[in-house]
Amino acid sequence: MTSKTGQKSRTVGATAKRRTSTTARTPQTRRKQGDSGATSVAQVRLRPDEMADLQQVMQTLQLHSLSDALREGLRLLSREATEVAASQEIRDFYRGAQAPTPEGVLPATTAELAAADETEW
Repeated sequence: MTSKTGQKSRTVGATAKRRTSTTARTPQTRRKQGDSGATSVAQVRLRPDEMADLQQVMQTLQLHSLSDALREGLRLLSREATEVAASQEIRDFYRGAQAPTPEGVLPATTAELAAADETEW
């Protein structure tokens, strides 16, 4: 008679073995460029209104799965984080002073900056 722990260890090992062999059979053409082949599973809890918004976005952008939609969202968040980091580097470089404008470009006036702040997308 084997213990539950022993049974569990064999089950986990068999499952891992199955996954490995399935991964090995995955055609290279299905993998995206830059994909190492290793994936992770993440969960997200959404309110009904968020789910409705996500489904509308999926329909509009012709995304075929929740995974595609969430990957696209993460890609956009990553891009935004990169832009925020770059702007912080610029502020740090100029130590709080205004960055110079390119030759021939006049600095924005206070009214232009205020109008830009009020713009809604």
